Amino acid sequence: MRSLAPNGLARAAVRFKPASFAGTFVALMMSALIVAACGILLETGARASVPAERYAKAPVVVAADQSVRLVADSIEGPEETVYPLPDTARVDVGLAAKAARAPGAEAAVPDFTFPVRQGNGALVGHGWGSQAFTGTALSAGAAPRTGEVVLDAAAARTAKADVGDTVAFETAVGRTDFRVSGLAKARAGDTAAAGGKATAWFADAEAPALAGHPGKADAIAVLAVDGADTHALAAAVEKSLAGSGAQVHTGDDRGEAEERGLAYAKETLLGLGSQFGGIATLVAVFTAAGTVALSVGQRTREFALLRAVGATPRQIRRAVAAEALLVAPLAGLVGCLPGIALARWWFGQLKDRGAIPEAVDLHVSWIPLLAAVGTGLLAALGSGLMAGRRPAKIKPGQALIEASVERLRPGVIRTVLGLGALVGGAVFAGVASSSAGDNAANASLGVIMLFMLAVALLGPLVARLCAALFGLLLRGGGASAVLAAANSRTNARRLASAITPIVLAMAFASTLVFMHTSESEIASEQLRDGITADHVVTGPAGLPTGSADRASRAPGVDAAVSLLDTQVLVPVDAGGERTLQGAATQGISGSGAQLAKVQDLDVRSGSLDRVGAGRIAIDKTLATSAKVEVGDQLPLHLPDGTEARPEVVAVYGRGLGLAAVTMDRASLAGHVTSAFDSTLLVRGGDAKPLAALGEVTDASGYAVEQNVDRELGAWANYTMAAVLGGFAVIAAVNTLVMTVLDRRRELATLRLVGSTRRQVLHMLHWESLLVSVAGVALGTTIAMITLTPMVRGLTGESPHIPPLLYATFAATAVSLGLLAVTLPARAALRDRGA
Repeated sequence: MRSLAPNGLARAAVRFKPASFAGTFVALMMSALIVAACGILLETGARASVPAERYAKAPVVVAADQSVRLVADSIEGPEETVYPLPDTARVDVGLAAKAARAPGAEAAVPDFTFPVRQGNGALVGHGWGSQAFTGTALSAGAAPRTGEVVLDAAAARTAKADVGDTVAFETAVGRTDFRVSGLAKARAGDTAAAGGKATAWFADAEAPALAGHPGKADAIAVLAVDGADTHALAAAVEKSLAGSGAQVHTGDDRGEAEERGLAYAKETLLGLGSQFGGIATLVAVFTAAGTVALSVGQRTREFALLRAVGATPRQIRRAVAAEALLVAPLAGLVGCLPGIALARWWFGQLKDRGAIPEAVDLHVSWIPLLAAVGTGLLAALGSGLMAGRRPAKIKPGQALIEASVERLRPGVIRTVLGLGALVGGAVFAGVASSSAGDNAANASLGVIMLFMLAVALLGPLVARLCAALFGLLLRGGGASAVLAAANSRTNARRLASAITPIVLAMAFASTLVFMHTSESEIASEQLRDGITADHVVTGPAGLPTGSADRASRAPGVDAAVSLLDTQVLVPVDAGGERTLQGAATQGISGSGAQLAKVQDLDVRSGSLDRVGAGRIAIDKTLATSAKVEVGDQLPLHLPDGTEARPEVVAVYGRGLGLAAVTMDRASLAGHVTSAFDSTLLVRGGDAKPLAALGEVTDASGYAVEQNVDRELGAWANYTMAAVLGGFAVIAAVNTLVMTVLDRRRELATLRLVGSTRRQVLHMLHWESLLVSVAGVALGTTIAMITLTPMVRGLTGESPHIPPLLYATFAATAVSLGLLAVTLPARAALRDRGA
């Protein structure tokens, strides 16, 4: 460790080269910011939990596994991957009796939570037995029996009912009259489950049927006898339920059993922290390392002079390492503070959009902060030592020569690695273009990373090529333009350091943003073309039961089909591995022939007429990913995890805008929490009779509403683009500023030989324009090579790039480049008394 201690050379370099080290400090600080923010989100995802509210008084909770687990062979042995279910998996009510017989158990109460409609409003229904662990007590009347209900104050007020009155509710079994047997005040457990809605309690004997899941319960709350040990009770319950597949929860795990959104929150946070975080960290470290290498490279002359006066290679390397130890830890610590702020903002935005339950808290510990500081330190040490390797080892005389004139031939190792990355990117591009679905998307990610690596490694060659090409165009631009072209060709390494961050910003931002614009445009077009109904009926609480039948009896109606929207999990092939993909699914109330009258799914093969029990239709992209065609059976998991193998009877082309899977409603109704349809499509007739069912609009109005909902999902893509693109832009500006400030001697010489300040600034402007245009062009090329196979694989269409949005990206890069050159150049010229 003594050899790495800061020495006099390092301190002097920092003191007498403040501009260079300021740029290095900014780059390392931004790198730490990105790494810290992503690391905090990753750790939060790994540690996320919610305290038990509804089950707070139940020490042990039995629930079904809320995920599907796939086990695949890997080099290290069997590897399990967990996929959260789209809806709630349930347990058999009969398990309550077995759990109640476990030693230490006082009672085991099946719990039911389900939606109830009353008029146009929505309530939350429970079984009355839940009061044993929620503490809800009667304020008037008696407990409900079959055909009876207990209401809280809000439900009684809405229904204008008191004890003894009759109210009509709609449940999974249809519209039914219930006698109000009592009134109750909801306690904390019921209030948490209701989410601000009114609450109604039904008899436990009929609650499963009213929920639409006969014989099934959401969970089973096990109450303990006085003095019983929770862990011992849990072990006894687990033993008594062995082989049932049910899971036993205690402590904070009970919160996960009642808040199924936690699984999706974990998946979201882990995805951001690991997948996006991995890419962001690579980009951040990569850019920071380039800035450190530029800073070291700018001092090649100083290293050569040190070698000439007797400094040893070891002393030069120690000086570079000591500089990293002086700058990197402080920059990392400073960067961690805004990194925490970014993570808090990001986490808050996800929570506001409902992606994370309110009860989940952001977890900030020393682990991601230490990783951020350590990553920056390693990047600074590695890049600094690599950049200072040659000036430290060559002879002093040769070092002075190379400090005066830039080497034209890049290093052999760098060139070989760069060409390898270029060839690898081309191979991945070919694989992506010949693949479909997730395979195309996965291969495309490799394309962008490999091409970015190639640009960085072959930067000087790329920069020299760009300078030569633009030099031809600048010949007619006057003396300043010609001088800028010559300068760029002569100092290709300096040019490459400025081009690379702009390429990064343009490539990643364009890929993320235009991926969304492409999907959104294609989905909007499919939705507009796919809805052929004259009227579309929707409702925030779902539609009344039997809406399609009621609508079909209206005068002039030719067809009426209601849709139950949900998701299923479909096994697909992704890079040679079997994974589960969530597929938007619509359950139709009528036949496929009726659906064809209100929806044009663009059927490519088979027929919708055969859609029914055990027979489904799917989108062509999903069919390609799942490797099935008409006549094959498609293994899938229904929303609650139940396995099914329906036959594919039709393949269609508008799954992105409508639904990727179409099946009969009856096959879905028993596997979702809410059995109320979300949409009603009506062909013919008048809108007025339909108003009693919900909000009525036409096809174009419905398309606009759906597009607005889809725009909310675009926020994640735009945020990731802003984080990556913003970092890369700051890095580009930082590099340009460092470059200009390092050229004070050159600018002063130009002034001494007769150049005016205006001519010098024009030369720098032309250089900045060359850098910006080259970066934008290369970044655009990489983005298009990445986007085209990705979008075609996922949608079957070409990318959609809004011209105005692209022009904004390009103009921003050019404007910031000009600004980053002009301000420090004016300061440098002013300092020289020009």
